[in-house]
Amino acid sequence: MIRYALYDYLPQRYLKRASFEQIDLDRRILDFKNGRGYATRWAAREMARCLSLMDLHNTVIVCIPASCKRTNDIRYKRFTEELSQRLGAVNGFGHIIVNGHRQKVHISHVHELADGANECYHIDEDFFRGKNVLVVDDITTTGKTANAFIERMESAGAHVRMAMFLAKTRNFKH
Repeated sequence: MIRYALYDYLPQRYLKRASFEQIDLDRRILDFKNGRGYATRWAAREMARCLSLMDLHNTVIVCIPASCKRTNDIRYKRFTEELSQRLGAVNGFGHIIVNGHRQKVHISHVHELADGANECYHIDEDFFRGKNVLVVDDITTTGKTANAFIERMESAGAHVRMAMFLAKTRNFKH
């Protein structure tokens, strides 16, 4: 399976040595996470541009669920609609139901998505069984959350073909 991140994301602690372009990019990524309209359109446009040569007509696009329903809706509802439309893919947003709340991984450093996933969201197994799936997320750091979600999707009968991230966290060793 292919995993690809479009950009690097620098945590706040590294931004003092970042270029103007990197600071602007980080701002856009954080605005996307906060559901700002311009950033949602930008993220969908950038991902669609990158994926435009692939035939995704029989592929379901689904985002790794956010920490709660409200955040998930704000961040991903319009994004998956626009990305799916641009690529001619199937929008899987309504088939992953966030019904719980988990701590944010970057704060807790606990991957509850793997440990308590059954309590946090529900996958419509009847819908995903036998379908090709493109998994999307905003930022990946270790890949543990993505791995756990992909495993759950495959257990539900989906064929996950690719995981695409808007950005990958870049860390510097001191």
